[in-house]
Amino acid sequence: QAQLVESGGGLVQAGGSLRLSCAVSGLTVSSYTMGWFRQAPGKEREFVAAVSRNGVSTYYGEFVKGRFTASRDNAKNTVYLQMNSLKLEDTAVYYCGASSNFMARFPAAYDYWGQGTQVTVSS
Repeated sequence: QAQLVESGGGLVQAGGSLRLSCAVSGLTVSSYTMGWFRQAPGKEREFVAAVSRNGVSTYYGEFVKGRFTASRDNAKNTVYLQMNSLKLEDTAVYYCGASSNFMARFPAAYDYWGQGTQVTVSS
């Protein structure tokens, strides 16, 4: 059974950094595009980043503007999201997902999800 577990969220001041991790089990992770999404209260789930199966290609939501870096280590079955220069509006629950679709950017294209990790940015 596939399991994705996010970690690394927390409370950080604006301008600070966090590194999220997503540990994957029960899947051949190298067969999936891995993505990061976020969801703030009252809002739809929003695309943050996707990493191709071999980790060579990445794609980001427009709001990222060079602040975030997504990566993966298939040998460790783990995906990462390094977030720098965090802003108040980055506050949300962050989810990782696994998709059999190439570089998927829409939640409906994802087959598996983690439970999410809360990121709160304070002023």
